[in-house]
Amino acid sequence: MGDEFLLRRASNKDCDAVRRLVSAVLQEYGMALDCNGADADLADVESSYLSPGGSFDVLVSKEGEVVGTVGLSPLGGGRCELRKMYLTSQCRGLGLGKRLLSFALAHARRLGFSRIELETARSLVAAIRLYESFGFRPFLPDHMSTRCDQAYFLEIKDELSP
Repeated sequence: MGDEFLLRRASNKDCDAVRRLVSAVLQEYGMALDCNGADADLADVESSYLSPGGSFDVLVSKEGEVVGTVGLSPLGGGRCELRKMYLTSQCRGLGLGKRLLSFALAHARRLGFSRIELETARSLVAAIRLYESFGFRPFLPDHMSTRCDQAYFLEIKDELSP
């Protein structure tokens, strides 16, 4: 992630900083944190992501501030969901989103997943462009979070490398 940033596995000690970051980004787009629904997983990232065989990582500035997040949540059947991929507004446009997504794809392969799914909102235009540039394609899931209106998937293979 370059000399200015460190990508590391998150722990529950990061939960408050992660919630603040996610809340700030959602507010930029007219959405709110849902601590009892879509964002309940942020109260305990270790149980929500790490224990079931997924991952949750934070991008930290050299000053120690959490400036980005990315999670992989197992869905079963070789599938995982890309969740909580966020960057502070100051860190967007620096190529860090591409790096986070490349990391997530490689990490999903290492964890044995063959398909990544994600949900997003139409208003997150730059994020959707990023997902599509990596080959994600739209699909209709059985269920979608209330603040999301788009879903994408990508079949990942061992021979592909970001």
